[in-house]
Amino acid sequence: MQLWLRSPVQDNFMDSYPGVQTHLRQTPATWLVTGGAGFIGSHLVEQLLALNQRVVVLDNFATGYRHNLEAIKPLTDRARFRFIKGDIRNLNDCRQAVEGVDFVLHHAALGSVPRSLEDPLLTNAVNVNGFLNMLVAARDEGVKRFVYASSSSTYGDHPALPKSEETIGAPLSPYAVTKYVNELYADVFSRSFGVETIGLRYFNVFGPRQDPAGAYAAVIPRWFDALVR
Repeated sequence: MQLWLRSPVQDNFMDSYPGVQTHLRQTPATWLVTGGAGFIGSHLVEQLLALNQRVVVLDNFATGYRHNLEAIKPLTDRARFRFIKGDIRNLNDCRQAVEGVDFVLHHAALGSVPRSLEDPLLTNAVNVNGFLNMLVAARDEGVKRFVYASSSSTYGDHPALPKSEETIGAPLSPYAVTKYVNELYADVFSRSFGVETIGLRYFNVFGPRQDPAGAYAAVIPRWFDALVR
């Protein structure tokens, strides 16, 4: 399964972040960040606006926070930012969000393995049905690329170390199943409809705006909390 596709940026610049930044500043585009009020999503929004990009955010504040967006200084330029309060489980909300969008950064999801064990139906509805809605909307709008948050949970119970993209085991939770299904759907849409997709298998992401007491805080915030106490 292909989780990474070569970017046109890399054909013109050294494979470096400064090169990508220069390219983006010279060629502004419109980006949709689903889950843009969340921990990771709000940082993407902030960086894109700082790079002179136009940004649309789709979020229902199920796990994100309005104050994450309010903390972003470039939001004062309303001409380059648009917020849509909507739910990815609603296809019409997804279609509205992708109108005129060049790239989709899909980070709207319900994280947390414990939550998926408590309510697998809700986790599936958001992470699978919502993901498929976004893929369909992006395909129909003709977006250039669809980048989405997968998860290290897709590696499942396979014991091999170090981890390799091609080597995965059986999923260990409903959450892990949904993220693996995301990868399968993305691969099918790439092969069947020509939608360029990139899945990012996040491990322990941490940083500012992460809720250390949240169900998805993971190990590093817990370590820092223990050190502080």
